[in-house]
Amino acid sequence: MTSLTLPDTWRIGDTVLHSRFLLGTAGYPSPEVLRQAIEASGSQVLTLGLKRTLGSHEGRDNGFVQIIRDTARAHGAHLLPNTAGCRSAQEAITLAHMARELLGTHWIKLEVVGDEHTLQPDPFELVAAAAQLTRDGFEVLPYCTDDLVSAHRLIDAGCRILMPWAAPIGSGMGLLNPWALRTLRARLPDVTLVVDAGLGAPSHAAAAMELGMDAVLLNSAVAQALDPVRMAGAFRRAVMAGRDGFRAGLMSPSDVAIASTPVSGQPFVLP
Repeated sequence: MTSLTLPDTWRIGDTVLHSRFLLGTAGYPSPEVLRQAIEASGSQVLTLGLKRTLGSHEGRDNGFVQIIRDTARAHGAHLLPNTAGCRSAQEAITLAHMARELLGTHWIKLEVVGDEHTLQPDPFELVAAAAQLTRDGFEVLPYCTDDLVSAHRLIDAGCRILMPWAAPIGSGMGLLNPWALRTLRARLPDVTLVVDAGLGAPSHAAAAMELGMDAVLLNSAVAQALDPVRMAGAFRRAVMAGRDGFRAGLMSPSDVAIASTPVSGQPFVLP
């Protein structure tokens, strides 16, 4: 069993990270609230969607990009641009190259939408894009479903980190299929797994970490909260608690009651 006193770190590429809470930066009430939420989260990785920004007219969103860059720099955080909104491998590849040029990072959270209703990733386009971007020198973090076979294909394409969903993006439904996530953890012990999308409450994040996930990424649950700053802090603590619970060793569930203080066959002293 791993001692809780040992350093508990993980990596994206060659970068060592201590925080296991990745935070999205979209939809906050104001730039100042976003800054405070980032500080409260303790996150070392901030995601940034560039499709809307790069496609905007007259540079309306350029100020937002600068705010994120300045905030990340002030907190020693790393930017993880994503290809949210892309519908094909080629579109995602093009956007990834633009993001690298603009932000100076080879990290990319790869998203390729396959269904407009659920925003479920397209597994075929995702693998094609991941393979090309890996060849192009990117550290590719693909947003995928919890399907084990698809996960293997992404690993074959060169991905070292996978980002399986808990539930559809923005749904807040939590872990719809804990069994599938548990299976991914068991079958891919050496692959970094970051649960992404669908987490709506701090308890959802704790549950994901208790399954042995390496980290969680979320946006809406914090940005849309009545108090985003307080919620960011709540998720930070939940991620830490879930991770500590996993490392400590959770008790196995049982279908029958087991007395926590058995007395049969045990000596005791009368008063």
